[in-house]
Amino acid sequence: MKRLTLASQSPRRARILAGLGVAFDVVKTDAPEVSFPHDPERTVTVNACSKLRACGRFPALAADTIVWFGGKIYGKPRDLDEAKRFLCELSGRTHVVFTGVAYAADGGTDGVRTACVRSEVTFHALSAATIDEYVARVRPTDRAGAYDIDENGGLLVASYSGSYENIMGLPVEPLRLFGII
Repeated sequence: MKRLTLASQSPRRARILAGLGVAFDVVKTDAPEVSFPHDPERTVTVNACSKLRACGRFPALAADTIVWFGGKIYGKPRDLDEAKRFLCELSGRTHVVFTGVAYAADGGTDGVRTACVRSEVTFHALSAATIDEYVARVRPTDRAGAYDIDENGGLLVASYSGSYENIMGLPVEPLRLFGII
């Protein structure tokens, strides 16, 4: 495969791809995002496709990740107060992480292939002091749900099921399906 374009500036996604030995370039996209609170799979799939189209280079890979709980989508918080509110709402509960992945080998005949992966994460019951400590250690405004399982995740996460890489923002299962790895 020729060099892949990753339509994302997420350091977590880049780390996953690099760890798999994939050669890639990063392209930032400013694609508009949508939110369908009662259809999280549609949300992440539409957003991943929008990022892929905005990239304009091929072969290309894009992804979108959200946290979903109680019919509410938790994307990236606007500020630290909202990040703390997200973490408080998820405290002691199990939520779902959805990542939509879109891939196109070229800009025309091959079309766009998509996949959506689901994982579950259970948080410890979090005290205000633990939330404050986590927010002080991590840049939560750059993470869906205001957290990163891979960066000080032990403060928050009691357990998870499903793909760890999905919770980080780029599941490997679709990459195998699409022939990227």
